[in-house]
Amino acid sequence: MLEGRLAARPSAVLPDHLQRQLACRQGYRGRYAPSPTGRLHLGNLRTALLSWLITRLQGGEWVLRIDDLDTPRNRAGAEASILSDLRGLGLEWDGPLIRQSERRGLYASVLSALRRQGRLYPCRCSRRMLADVSAPHGSTQVYPGFCRDRATGWGPQQGRLPSWRLRLQPGALLWPEQLAGSGSLQAETEVGDVVLRRADGFLAYHLATAVDELALGITDVVRGSDLWSATAPQVAVMHELAGEPPRYWHLPLWRDEQGQRLSKRDGGFGLDSLVAQGLDAPGVVGLMAASLQLVPAGTRLSSQELLQHCSLEALQTALQRQA
Repeated sequence: MLEGRLAARPSAVLPDHLQRQLACRQGYRGRYAPSPTGRLHLGNLRTALLSWLITRLQGGEWVLRIDDLDTPRNRAGAEASILSDLRGLGLEWDGPLIRQSERRGLYASVLSALRRQGRLYPCRCSRRMLADVSAPHGSTQVYPGFCRDRATGWGPQQGRLPSWRLRLQPGALLWPEQLAGSGSLQAETEVGDVVLRRADGFLAYHLATAVDELALGITDVVRGSDLWSATAPQVAVMHELAGEPPRYWHLPLWRDEQGQRLSKRDGGFGLDSLVAQGLDAPGVVGLMAASLQLVPAGTRLSSQELLQHCSLEALQTALQRQA
């Protein structure tokens, strides 16, 4: 069952019908969660392969979740191309395909429970107002709490609804990090109060992701190192729900010969383009494995053959060399 496992210990924040969806994690479970905003490029595909490998090497289940809540960014045909590419590389997932757009009721129920418990407050700060606000170290924007103690109300004002922010307590937000050193950011100075519902009414990425990692019993999250700073806001939501965060594997990004990270905007790095250039699925898997020095350059092998070739320890060592 994919449902009925919103990890660790039940939270007093949630009503009984939501607490019944919280349960302890059992065994290993990984996930791959692409957004249907375009074709997967080679870096995305390598992340999928590594997520699948890390899960299978632990004897776990691998879940495929489509993160399609931000509907204006979704592209027609993108989901179908994602499924085709994964199947083409032999990366089969366990259980049914999961779409976040079909789980809005769960997210909304959690959001409402947090609001009733006084964990949220309305924020009317615009992006323009916050444009020059950054963390002390200058790398990440941190919300300074302008609306924390203002009685601004939850309804529309001047035709605009507020965003909903989660009120964080001072202290370190911690998570188990497998590759990128320590997993820790200070809630007050490095993260700031997290938006859980945007002013345009869309449920926020951090809310949906945190709820799903718990609800689906995810034990290992494998994703790019560019998402490392997004971990703390998601961990903050998990803590509010009395859940324990999974282990995180933040992977080194694959870059082109000029040192630029691969992008969905660059269609030349998609699976279809590589096939058109003469690479079949074993050639693409070999190319991805060779990029991490798991196999010699030019090796051709299937995902299953790579699984038999690898150990978890060797894979982690290879990734840490490039982290």
